[in-house]
Amino acid sequence: MTLKERLFLASQYAAPHHLVSRAMGRFADCRAPEVKNWMISRFVKRYQVDMREALVEDPLAYGSFNEFFTRALKPDARPLDQAPGAVLSPADGAISQLGPIEHGRIFQAKGHSYGLNELLGGDAARAEPFMGGDFATIYLSPRDYHRVHMPVAGTLREMVHVPGRLFSVNPLTAGHVPALFARNERVVCIFDTGHGPMALVLVGAMIVASVETVWAGLVTPHKRQVRTTRYDEAARGPIHLAKGAEMGRFLLGSTVIVLFGRDRIRWLDTPSVRGPIRMGETLAQPADQVPSHGLDTLPAL
Repeated sequence: MTLKERLFLASQYAAPHHLVSRAMGRFADCRAPEVKNWMISRFVKRYQVDMREALVEDPLAYGSFNEFFTRALKPDARPLDQAPGAVLSPADGAISQLGPIEHGRIFQAKGHSYGLNELLGGDAARAEPFMGGDFATIYLSPRDYHRVHMPVAGTLREMVHVPGRLFSVNPLTAGHVPALFARNERVVCIFDTGHGPMALVLVGAMIVASVETVWAGLVTPHKRQVRTTRYDEAARGPIHLAKGAEMGRFLLGSTVIVLFGRDRIRWLDTPSVRGPIRMGETLAQPADQVPSHGLDTLPAL
């Protein structure tokens, strides 16, 4: 590890995560042209953002950096894979890990793992349907499209906001910060689907100002306690989302973790671990449609 990497990791433990993120959030939401245009221009140049995919191609036409960052794409920019039963990637990004949930643990990187129960907010009953199931972790880099979509059609059962730290979630921290994804602030969304229960976990990170969902709007930041909202109660009414429909977005980027129960899906050989993937591409198929020799049988890297 280089000295620069060591200093970066040390700063992650010492930094006032929430203070830094709140300050960044105020800048990102600033609508003063001289501020937002400067931020957007530098970002586009540094990360070589392809604005040709955006519904509004002029980056300076957005009212704030946040509006630019969560920009909509043209309708044909992310076609959905039409293969029968396909489980789609919920986001643009890189597949950092995927595989089985073994003994209630999810592999993170370089010998690190974290507890399924802890990831989902500490409720054993919530975690039980996913014991022995499968997970995929997708890392969204700054240049990626930052809206999150449904891998399959589903009905929202509950949403859980879990407070925590805001470590960066890049490959360096994933390889060196123990239980990273179960320590960071996150929003857990549980859906009932044709493939059984599915969880989408939107993990916050350093300078991620907030997470939004299409049904609740701004979810974070919040008080320092786990907050659960049930959506299968008669008073609230069911919320159905189609496959490929937007379900949330990051105001500055982070990580999405997808969970399914035992013997429900199998990851395909097509996307490689640590490989790029786009929203709408096939991530998995129903277990009864794919031979059991895919990536879920490979040893974790």
